[in-house]
Amino acid sequence: MMSDALQPLAEKLRPKNFEEIIGHHKILSKTGSLKRIIKKKPLLSFILWGPAGCGKTTIAKTVSKECCIEDFELSAVLSGVKDLRIVFEKAKINYSEGRQTILFIDEIHRFNKAQQDIFLPHIEKGILTLIGATTENPSFSIISPLLSRCQVIKLEKLGKEDLNFIKLKAEKFLGFDLPITKAACEILFEMVDGDARYFLNLIEEISSLGDGYKKLEPEDLKKLFNMKFSEYDKKNDQHFNLISALHKSLRASDTDASLYWLARMISSGEDPNYILRRLLRFSIEDIGLSEPNAVHLSIASWQAYERLGSPEGELSIAQLVIYLATCPKSNTAYKAWNNVLKFSNNNPYGVPPLFLLNAPTKLMKEHDYGKGYIYDHEVENSFSGQNCFPENIKREQFYTPIEQGYEREIKKRLQWWDKLRSKNEK
Repeated sequence: MMSDALQPLAEKLRPKNFEEIIGHHKILSKTGSLKRIIKKKPLLSFILWGPAGCGKTTIAKTVSKECCIEDFELSAVLSGVKDLRIVFEKAKINYSEGRQTILFIDEIHRFNKAQQDIFLPHIEKGILTLIGATTENPSFSIISPLLSRCQVIKLEKLGKEDLNFIKLKAEKFLGFDLPITKAACEILFEMVDGDARYFLNLIEEISSLGDGYKKLEPEDLKKLFNMKFSEYDKKNDQHFNLISALHKSLRASDTDASLYWLARMISSGEDPNYILRRLLRFSIEDIGLSEPNAVHLSIASWQAYERLGSPEGELSIAQLVIYLATCPKSNTAYKAWNNVLKFSNNNPYGVPPLFLLNAPTKLMKEHDYGKGYIYDHEVENSFSGQNCFPENIKREQFYTPIEQGYEREIKKRLQWWDKLRSKNEK
C-alpha cells in the first residue's frame, strides 16, 4: 500500500463522501439524477461523462462507499478481457450469495466493441453493476446495446468558484496560504480549465516553494509552468463542438465570434481542409442563392490554401469566414431540395408529359412524342408557361425565395412568370 507521505496532494484531498464533493450540485442534489439512481435497489449501471479532472473517479468511489457495495476498479487503458473475466467470476460468487458488485471502468471508451460486448450478459442478469467514466461522447464511443443498459450522467467542468474552494481547502490542509497573487491565481484558473487534478498538482508544486516565499505574479507562472495545451482531439467532442460553434456563428452573421472559433480550431491543430470543406458546405446550405458567388469564393479560398499552405494560407480561410459571415443568409434551396425529395418519394410514378419528350424516330412522332412542345426562345418574353409537371400529379411549389440578397431578384422574376403562366392558363 502506498505510504500517505508519497501520495500526491490530489489523492490526499480526494472527497470521502458526497458532502465533500465540490461542484456538480445539479446531479448531487436530493432530486438530482445521481441521487435518484443511488436510491434505487439494486443499484443501476451508469456512465459518468465529463472533462478530465471533473471528479468522475471520486463520484464512482463515493457511490460504492455510500451504498456499501464491494467494488472493483479497472482502467480500460491497462486492462483486457482476462482482467474482466476475473472480476466477473468474483461478481458471480457475490451474486449467488445475494450481494451486489460494482465494477468501475475508467476511460471506458478505450475498450473496443468486442470488449464492451462482454459486459452485456452480466449487466442484463444483474450479476454486475457497471460504472463507466469517459471524456468522450458516449453516443459515439459506447456501443448502443451497452448504452441502452446504462444511464448517462453528464458532468460539467468545474468553475472558478469551485477551483477557488479547492484552493482554500488545500491551504487549510497545508497549514499556510499559497504564495500567489490574486492576478496570478486567475491565470492559474485559466490554465487548468476546470481540471481539479491538474490544479492540485500545480498547487502542490507552488506549495513546495514554502511558506514565506515571495508571492508569485503572472509572469512568474510562465517560468514555473508550461501552459496546458487545449483539450482537442479530432475524433473527440471538442472537434464537433468547435465546428458546430463556427457554423452557427456564421449562420447568425456574428463575424467576430466566427473568427474566434476559427482561430480556436486552427491553433488546436485542426486540419484546415476539414474547415474549408465545412465552409463550402455552409456557402451552399446557409447562403445559397441569396449570394451565388459564395460557393465560388469558397472554392477559390480552398485552392488558395492548397497552394500556399500554413500559415500563410490560413489568411485565405479567415477572409472567407469574414465574407460568409457578412453575406445575406438563405436556406431556401436546401429546404426546396428536401421538400422535393420527400415529394418524389411519395410520388414515384410521375410520367413526363409527351410534349417534353424527344421524338428522334418516325414511330415516336406517330405516338405524339414531342407534340405540342413550345420552344420558349421563340415566344414573347422567352416564356411559354407550359406546365412541365407529370400530368398525373398536381403541381407543387418547392422553392420559395426570400427578400434577401440576390434572391430578391429571383423572387421578382418568379412572380412575373407566375402572372404570365396565369394569363396563358386563361
